[in-house]
Amino acid sequence: MIVTLPQRHEIDLTVAAPPSKSYTHRALIAAALARGTSTIVNPLISDDTQLTMAALRKLGIPLEAGERSVTIEGCDGKLSCPPGTVLDLDNSGTSLRLLASTALLCDNPVTFTGSARMQERPVGPLAGTLSDLGGMVVFAKKPGYPPLTIGGRLLGGSATIDGSSSSQFASSVLMAAPYAHHEVTLSITGTPASQSYLDITAGVMTDFGAVIRREGYRQFAVSNQDHYTGHTYVIEGDYSSASYFFALAAICGGRVAVTGLNPESVQGDRLFLDALRKMGCDVTYAHDGVMVEHEGPLTGITIDMSSAPDTVQTLCMVAAVAKTPTMITGIGHLKYKESDRLDVTVKRLRQLGCVANTGEDRIIIQPAALHGGTIDPANDHRTAMSFAVLGLGVGGVTISGAECVNKSFPGFWDAIKGVME
Repeated sequence: MIVTLPQRHEIDLTVAAPPSKSYTHRALIAAALARGTSTIVNPLISDDTQLTMAALRKLGIPLEAGERSVTIEGCDGKLSCPPGTVLDLDNSGTSLRLLASTALLCDNPVTFTGSARMQERPVGPLAGTLSDLGGMVVFAKKPGYPPLTIGGRLLGGSATIDGSSSSQFASSVLMAAPYAHHEVTLSITGTPASQSYLDITAGVMTDFGAVIRREGYRQFAVSNQDHYTGHTYVIEGDYSSASYFFALAAICGGRVAVTGLNPESVQGDRLFLDALRKMGCDVTYAHDGVMVEHEGPLTGITIDMSSAPDTVQTLCMVAAVAKTPTMITGIGHLKYKESDRLDVTVKRLRQLGCVANTGEDRIIIQPAALHGGTIDPANDHRTAMSFAVLGLGVGGVTISGAECVNKSFPGFWDAIKGVME
């Protein structure tokens, strides 16, 4: 699929936020492990979440997905995994990492694999911690990377995990922890990457009945006496997907309102709105959404985006049309996403005339005259969507392989169709 973006000015758009991918993954897993029936209302149905659902079915979980809800019969922590079970999670790192710890609740070892890119994404810190908690992990090819087979039992006890490359490692252990033989106390070393996602994990867990004692982002103690209980769970709107619409107002000028967002959400990608405000946009919160308005020049900023990784590329697009330089820091872990987002973002911006450079954990963007061009997103959904937004500001930008947005936001092109026409 190829999409060419025309230049647009003075946007006036109201759109509903798609459901949160992060909350959907976690709610599906909690419901699968729970005692009783759960109904997940307003889930995100995308390539990634469908991979999680397919994997849960292979682990013996009865699951029925409709357009607006998913009904799950939980197993109370007793997964049914036939000998030789293989879960191919394609390029959904979230699916593979969050599900990896659940393999210790199976009666047989489970093999996890994925795409060629998945096999370049590290899981070594998680494997080490699972071994400390009673697991047995075998890597089929390269140590520390998929494919890997996980067996053993979740015995529990105290363990540490390096959270500097991904918070998903800790989230994986925490989500399975209510079903350990003993209470799990997990200490996180290093500066946790994307630490706001640990708040999402802990929130979903407690909503399903888990009991957690925590010391900030450094230590989590999870009771093994308080299991998940099935219930109806409503997925909130996604700030990372909403960022593309907010960026439209900043880049093209005008007004964009996104409904269905929780103003009190713990989602770290809310930081994107603070960044836009500092750059010169007006941001207004309402009871059921957020409105961004902008006219005139944008000012570059220096900002740490370590807690809002999924909106870094979107912010780079806004920075590309600002009148002064922008430096975005705390983002070294983006090298290990669906693509190396530091390298891919800088190279694609340069294709459009932008002056951009990357360091170990930062991107620096300088003002420059931009022009059209063809962008290959390297099968990365967030690259495709962010450059589409910049394309509407610049004009003449073509996105190839545009169907990759289905990974997290299948309705993206329909949502901006009115702006493109």
